Amino acid sequence: MSPIKTSFISLVIIVSMGVAVAGKTHVIDFRWPNLYPEGMAWDPLAQHFIVGSLNHRTIHSVSDAGVVETLISDPTLPENVTVLGLTVDFTKNRLLACLHSVSPLPPFNALVAYDLRTRRRLFLSLLPSDPDSPIASIGRGRDVANDVAVDFKGNAYVTNSVGNFIWKVNGEGEAWIFSRSPAFSRYPSVMGENEPFNDCGLNGIAYVSKGYLLVVQSNTGKMFKVDEENGKARTVLLNQDLVMPDGIAIRRDGVVLVVSTQKLWFLKSDDSWGEGVVYDKTALEEEGFATSVVVGEEGRAYVLYGHVMEGINGKEREGFKIVEVRSERESGEEHVWIYVLLGLGLAYFLIWRFQMKQLVNNMDKKIN
Repeated sequence: MSPIKTSFISLVIIVSMGVAVAGKTHVIDFRWPNLYPEGMAWDPLAQHFIVGSLNHRTIHSVSDAGVVETLISDPTLPENVTVLGLTVDFTKNRLLACLHSVSPLPPFNALVAYDLRTRRRLFLSLLPSDPDSPIASIGRGRDVANDVAVDFKGNAYVTNSVGNFIWKVNGEGEAWIFSRSPAFSRYPSVMGENEPFNDCGLNGIAYVSKGYLLVVQSNTGKMFKVDEENGKARTVLLNQDLVMPDGIAIRRDGVVLVVSTQKLWFLKSDDSWGEGVVYDKTALEEEGFATSVVVGEEGRAYVLYGHVMEGINGKEREGFKIVEVRSERESGEEHVWIYVLLGLGLAYFLIWRFQMKQLVNNMDKKIN
């Protein structure tokens, strides 16, 4: 067999294998009794996922093969505290976690930091209530430290889902209310009064290196751009509102991922998030109650199926999932390039065959 023919056959095999691999998404099944994780982070140094727990004072790592290990166990935390949002500060190799206690437990909202190398606690910062907030008269227990993002200086930003403001915690653990922008209370809730989480406002938060934060608000479907210096916020104009958005993550190419229990949205912006466009969305398994999204290895998007509603309702469960989710539109574009490559290879092969046929005919003429 000629070298060119061999090369073409090899190209076909490689492309076919690439299409087959591209069609498979990564599903990670993991087990831990009654873990019910709500928050998830990706540790790029250790190359594993990190999840919290609705019921335990523990934080766990999950490998890409589904092996679960206890990363942090802190019995000094209040009993039955819930570990919600998580993020890895890779510049300082720290793990930051939002802590919250639900009624009828005593009110408790805090940000805790752990050294990922020694697993030693660095600080525990109690997050202050806003005395001027409309919910102040209801009691501090209504505050909910939900999600956290960190900038390159080590400052953490924590969303208060019911109070609708953002706390800031510096690298030494000093905490204060950073942004109580009027924009956060400008829009009415689109959820019914008796629907679960109808009072859940500011939720997922992500830091953008250009000097601002992106925050989603669950009960209005809005997204806000918040200045990291002064906390001023403005609404990001989207081509469609998001329905009950929860977690948020940002890929290296600037694409923003927003997850809800029903969908994962893919958004992009051409003007640093003055405006944005939802250019694709992928349906999710509703039973799994997805609450968090991260960007993992090679820029892949993963959502967490933590079955949190089952945990809230007192059910028992051991199995949970972390699932890779792709944009169908992006996958289709990738497949187009694969077939273009295959087409070029085929065209090259046909040209070679034509040239060889011409060469053989010319040689036959000379011989005859």
